[in-house]
Amino acid sequence: MASIATTCSSGLYQRRKELTNNVCSMPHFNGLRSMMLVAPSGFNPNSSASASGSKSRAIKAMAAATVSAPKRETDPKKRVVITGMGLVSVFGNDVNTFYDSLLEGQSGITLIDRFDASTFSVRFAGQIRDFSSVGYIDGKNDRRLDDCWRYCLVAGKKALEDASLSQDVLETMDRTRIGVLVGSGMGGLTAFSSGVEALIQKGYKKITPFFIPYSITNMGSALLAIDTGLMGPNYSISTACATANYCFFQAANHIRRGDADVMVAGGTEAAVNATGVGGFIACRALSQRNDEPHRASRPWDQDRDGFVIGEGSGVLIMESLEHATKRGANIIAEYLGGGITCDAHHMTDPRKDGLGVSTCITKCLEDSGISPEEVNYVNCHATSTLAGDLAEVNAIKKVFKDTSEIKMNGTKSMIGHGLGAAGGLEAIACVKAITTGWLHPTINQDNLEPAVDIDTVPNVKKQHEVNVAISNSFGFGGHNSVVAFAPFKP
Repeated sequence: MASIATTCSSGLYQRRKELTNNVCSMPHFNGLRSMMLVAPSGFNPNSSASASGSKSRAIKAMAAATVSAPKRETDPKKRVVITGMGLVSVFGNDVNTFYDSLLEGQSGITLIDRFDASTFSVRFAGQIRDFSSVGYIDGKNDRRLDDCWRYCLVAGKKALEDASLSQDVLETMDRTRIGVLVGSGMGGLTAFSSGVEALIQKGYKKITPFFIPYSITNMGSALLAIDTGLMGPNYSISTACATANYCFFQAANHIRRGDADVMVAGGTEAAVNATGVGGFIACRALSQRNDEPHRASRPWDQDRDGFVIGEGSGVLIMESLEHATKRGANIIAEYLGGGITCDAHHMTDPRKDGLGVSTCITKCLEDSGISPEEVNYVNCHATSTLAGDLAEVNAIKKVFKDTSEIKMNGTKSMIGHGLGAAGGLEAIACVKAITTGWLHPTINQDNLEPAVDIDTVPNVKKQHEVNVAISNSFGFGGHNSVVAFAPFKP
């Protein structure tokens, strides 16, 4: 059994401190679990029998509070449900096609042909091909926009359609109560690169007036709102590869605080270009398995040599249960809660002990009102890097003492690392796992790390009834984000 102290929140800790008053106590951290070390009930530092009895009762009350299970949110105004999903991916723009491809163990990693990568030490990626925005973006804007914002607009509008929130329906609603929070780690990287190139080669007068607007990271949320008339909370978050989960976390908080009834939230990225690939090569972060691109992303495998850059967009429609019920929406799953932390350690390397990550998972469980024993599926960050894969597993083991019922997998083994979009695409994979009862495999599992003794769903899909799923995303700068989903139960 996991430590009962996992459920302790800072508020509960303070109340216990007030209750025990002079009883000797101190916070002690076992891994990441905060525990109270209290004196025996008969101990009395003031030698007062009556005080001792009072303190003894207080300590027993504390123990009772500790063993009680955390409680999920019950207020329909604060319960957050998922009513729509939309994406752009290497497997197309349809959610079901995307997940079917994952279940089949297909690899979307191919040689790059968007630019001449022949002189690059890495020549492959999760590059999106044959992308179409017909019906979602008008022709003039489609030609001007950076792919990052094209992906965002298509994924966002498809998510709204999936939630039965077409433009005609939106026009009958209070759109000041509907917000957009779609982040990006890199923003309009192609627009930025082209602008700098024009400046250097031709001078500032040749810079397009769209250079700044199409480069800045907030433009995805802005453009989606402009096209749909959504006037609620609108901004972006940029925390590298942790971005999309940060957006889900904050979008849910807007709903819980009463700022909005509906939030369009997720991540978008389009960094498969010379600047993006070249930059990550310089970071020495990418796999160089050019002879076998489809086998290059191999989380937890002993022969892994770095991540594979990908792209796309993943967007959820998050809505208060009260609002979804009133409009008769189809509820797909429930968002339970999330957590965000920082490693405060290194720009690109994770902490080997996984402290920031396990703290983040614990915060997610607390925010969700769930115990570690309830979680039986983890969609891992699992980028296929030497240090990151094991650090994440170490963190999972710290929080979940018994992992025998847990299954975990790595979506990036098939689609690459979508950077700021990764959490959005993986959240959709989590929700599809919940609704279908099938977990997609982690492909390229040929030589598993001995330290990884949790079921990684190697190479072949598995049936699994998901009770609670958590999705992990971590980014450069030590940014950690974890969100939890579960089947919706009225």
